Amino acid sequence: MPDDRADVLVIGSGPAGAAAAKRLTDLGAKVVCLEQGDWVNPADFPSLREDWETTLRRGPLHADPNVRKRPEDYPILAVGEVKSIQMFNGVGGTIWWDGYFPRFHPSDFRVRTLDGVGDDWPIDYKDLEPYYDMNDREVGVSGITGDPANPPRSPRSTPPVALGAFGETMARGFDKLGWYWWPADNAILSDFYDERPPCQLHGKCLFGCVMSAKATPGTTYWPKALKKGAVLKTWCRVREVTVDAQGRARGAIYIDRQGNLHELLAKVVVVCCNGVGTPRLLLNSKSKLFPQGLANSSGMVGKNFMVHPFRYLEGAFDQPVHAEQGIPIPLLTQQFYETDLSRGFVRGYCLLAHGGFGPLHNAWGGSVGKPVGWGAEHHRSMRKCFPHTIRLALHGEDLPEEHNRVELDPELKDSNGIPGARVTYKHSDNSMKMLEHGTRMGRQAFEAAGAIEINVGTHLHDVAHLMGTARMGSDPKRSVVNAWNQAHDVKNLFVVDGSSFTTCSAVNPTSTIGALALRAADGIWQRRREWS
Repeated sequence: MPDDRADVLVIGSGPAGAAAAKRLTDLGAKVVCLEQGDWVNPADFPSLREDWETTLRRGPLHADPNVRKRPEDYPILAVGEVKSIQMFNGVGGTIWWDGYFPRFHPSDFRVRTLDGVGDDWPIDYKDLEPYYDMNDREVGVSGITGDPANPPRSPRSTPPVALGAFGETMARGFDKLGWYWWPADNAILSDFYDERPPCQLHGKCLFGCVMSAKATPGTTYWPKALKKGAVLKTWCRVREVTVDAQGRARGAIYIDRQGNLHELLAKVVVVCCNGVGTPRLLLNSKSKLFPQGLANSSGMVGKNFMVHPFRYLEGAFDQPVHAEQGIPIPLLTQQFYETDLSRGFVRGYCLLAHGGFGPLHNAWGGSVGKPVGWGAEHHRSMRKCFPHTIRLALHGEDLPEEHNRVELDPELKDSNGIPGARVTYKHSDNSMKMLEHGTRMGRQAFEAAGAIEINVGTHLHDVAHLMGTARMGSDPKRSVVNAWNQAHDVKNLFVVDGSSFTTCSAVNPTSTIGALALRAADGIWQRRREWS
């Protein structure tokens, strides 16, 4: 028998699902969210363990679901140049993340007009600006206003977290080169805010913040949404979104922890399952009316998968710089963010001063694959590299290409027998030229900062920013959702997560995902009479 009917069913409790659920509940909607995982007990965070670095390399808290193999995970076959997809299936979604919280630039919404590549978004920065501000207030963002490379923004919740010795070192290098840099916006507090304490600079932000100084939806949006009446049902794996005879979304069929099948009905369905999980769900939701998968008359569901071209450089210094302390990303330069055709590629990248790992990370080879050898020289070599090493993360913009895609895998199944995902990806020539340019600039930055040894990662890193597979656009033949994240094919179905990105920018997606979700929630509420 169907469960009680909701006004809005949200599938997925991460940055998008949490923001949409909280906003719609505040406005007066009856919201139910289905999450295939569970709450994570902070006592289980790797950051509390002495063996936190080895814990992250194996077992139930690994970033890759194929390694974790928890019951709530689903298998992902990575084909091509991406070897590992990173995500977490649990309340809040973003448990393991750096907390870096940038916004898109205005140019990121107009890449076709400006540079003749990709596609323009059907919205612009001004459409999202009030929702960026709203999201920042809910999350709590440390930083400083006045950044000359970005539009003015609302006052930050707290001042920037301290740059630390490694941040100050890289800032001197950028200054010597005459490059612009700025303290990063972070969803990590430097002072008390919204009943949450400030960061204590332990340097383990990525691996779970027990104090909640680093924001996650489970510590920001969900407590308030639940207090206002939202319902969050965990251990509920959605098998498919169902439709009625008129082709409208009816609700969802889900499987509980005991393996029982349920259907939850709703006036509106909002899918927030990330850039791999969302196309997987839509493609699994086949019916007579939607034989290619739900909302897929364009054939675009799963196409145009984007990541961020990524490479690490490491610089060793004479003096200790203690990059293992503080926050992961205290500052960045966007000197090379906008297109300059003299560089040999379009669009651009950021260089992020990056910390946050311990001694074993260095011993294993750091982020550049150069392990410290065993034997008589081991301790001397370790003293030389730790804590003397700074990482620079080269973080570029990908371009949407249809051959990069997410499909259902014909053989892989999750613990409930639902087909898993196959991800196929190859970096473009443009991305490779961007990475090579960024590598040269990163070397210059380290030299200017005084590094005595510089190493460059040769491998392209695992993928955590999953975007573009249910893209936003004005043309129903080339996109899946419109400017309000509403499916072209199914008027009471919304897709709100990284999958809806038309292009991906050169900055982390989490801030923009939250802003889009808040805007979509307002759009749903404004048209609520249509869903009755």
